[in-house]
Amino acid sequence: MRIGDLAAATGLSRDAIRFYEKAGLLDSARLGNGYRDFPPEAVPWLHYVRTAQTLGFTLAEIARHGERLRDAPDREEGLTALLAEKIAVIDERVAGLLALRADLAERVGSGCALRPGEAIVPDAARLLR
Repeated sequence: MRIGDLAAATGLSRDAIRFYEKAGLLDSARLGNGYRDFPPEAVPWLHYVRTAQTLGFTLAEIARHGERLRDAPDREEGLTALLAEKIAVIDERVAGLLALRADLAERVGSGCALRPGEAIVPDAARLLR
């Protein structure tokens, strides 16, 4: 399948397909005329890549786990484990953001956003402007 056909089948631009190929997420053969020839399996694979990106997986994560999952007989089990790992990462980020939010909220109205509970002295106020 040539790149235009693959683009039409996946809804991706030719540039996006070339990018995924350059990033090592997609393989193609070269025809005698230099055109790329993609296997039919590239269509579901690119749908997988786009869905994984939508779910917050980076291209590096997709590349690292993709081949293993593509060929694994227990794909569902492998995917479940990856999704559980991603949920744990998201939970850590949410906890960090909540802690940051609490710290910022504590500093609001404190007189100095850098020192909670302390008022700004006049000389220090000029330095912060």
